[in-house]
Amino acid sequence: MSADTARLHEIEFWYDPISPYAYLAFECLPQALMGLSVQVRYRPVLFAGLLRAHGQLGPAEIPGKRDWTYRQVLWLAQRHGIDLELPLAHPFNPLPLLRLGLATATEDMPGETSRYVTETLFRHVWRGGADAVAPERLAALQAHLADHMVRCGRPWPQPDWPQHEVVKQRLRANTDAAQAAGLFGVPTLVADGRAFWGLDALPMLRAWLDGDAWFSRGDWEAAASLPAGISRAR
Repeated sequence: MSADTARLHEIEFWYDPISPYAYLAFECLPQALMGLSVQVRYRPVLFAGLLRAHGQLGPAEIPGKRDWTYRQVLWLAQRHGIDLELPLAHPFNPLPLLRLGLATATEDMPGETSRYVTETLFRHVWRGGADAVAPERLAALQAHLADHMVRCGRPWPQPDWPQHEVVKQRLRANTDAAQAAGLFGVPTLVADGRAFWGLDALPMLRAWLDGDAWFSRGDWEAAASLPAGISRAR
């Protein structure tokens, strides 16, 4: 076992449950990291905020790409043996889900959700084919998470805690931190200051954690210095 494999790896998993690719990456992560000693920190972020910061549209907002996105994620799900059903409508406003997740965060780690809570948010959206933000479903999800917090010995300070300004500020702080770190999409996994974007980056992340010699060749750094041949006005 190499030293890189044996040491504890800390990984930040930046996500928004609106993203099917983030859901697939979440489900694939245990296998991708198998055999490693890891601590994964799950960080909810408003994907739309990252898109705005970079002047971009989301995949589901671009005709043609929208259809391809849904076809590809359905295919990828069956290829990886992951249950995935498209929600009743997509995209949707994920703010209620993000705030529900961050309402469960601890005071010492206010910008993080546990793996259980992260899984609950993703499966709420991507299993069952229902409306992700239907009021009755959001109410049931809130009741479930509130009960989970009671079982954990950390009940919410008040029934409407997910709508409290403190929780909203947690999401704003996460989104600001992601922008400051140069993140542009979800899922993004950050290890040792290196950001790996997308489901298809999981093998690359694993190679980095395994100490792959490619990362010492300078190609990673050189990619950031490639001159642009043309710049189109937005």
